[in-house]
Amino acid sequence: MDLAYRRSLLKRLHAVHELYEDACDTMTRDQVNHVGAPTTLPIAFSLVHQVLIEDVSLHAVGGAPTRYDDHWRSRLGLAIDDDGKARTVEEMMHQRIGDYAAFRSFQRVVFTASEQYVASLDPVLFDDVLVSPPYGDVLERTFSARVGGVDGITRSDALECWIYQHALRHLGEIEHARSLVGLGGLTS
Repeated sequence: MDLAYRRSLLKRLHAVHELYEDACDTMTRDQVNHVGAPTTLPIAFSLVHQVLIEDVSLHAVGGAPTRYDDHWRSRLGLAIDDDGKARTVEEMMHQRIGDYAAFRSFQRVVFTASEQYVASLDPVLFDDVLVSPPYGDVLERTFSARVGGVDGITRSDALECWIYQHALRHLGEIEHARSLVGLGGLTS
């Protein structure tokens, strides 16, 4: 990997983070907490899940320790204090964000940390294998395991899959869910 790859990844991360910020700028707490129909997750689930996974993933790839701590836990006032990865849809339908302004602040802290980490990362470290096969029951069914294949999940694979691709996936959910609360899409 080289500096061009790092610049490209950083530009893509910044762009997806901007889209999250644009989405959140144009939604209210009531809109993100709205549940339109049974088995339809609120936007709050996608927002909370994405940022908590990014926070823990950044640490897993070699970045600073997670930022989600007792301070943020009390400020955010989440209905479910969990990223939801191992929970059912039925459980996570109850996710709500208590303090939307605090959530936005936490989101900015995590996004800034991710971008700073990538910007400062020595390109030679992108090829380091972080997880070697066999991947284990949970990880073996993930997109990152497919990307890593028999060679293992490298730091660049992890950044691309666990942070960038994961953010894109949930942004798509958010764009669709915005239509359910009377809002438009974010990009054309």
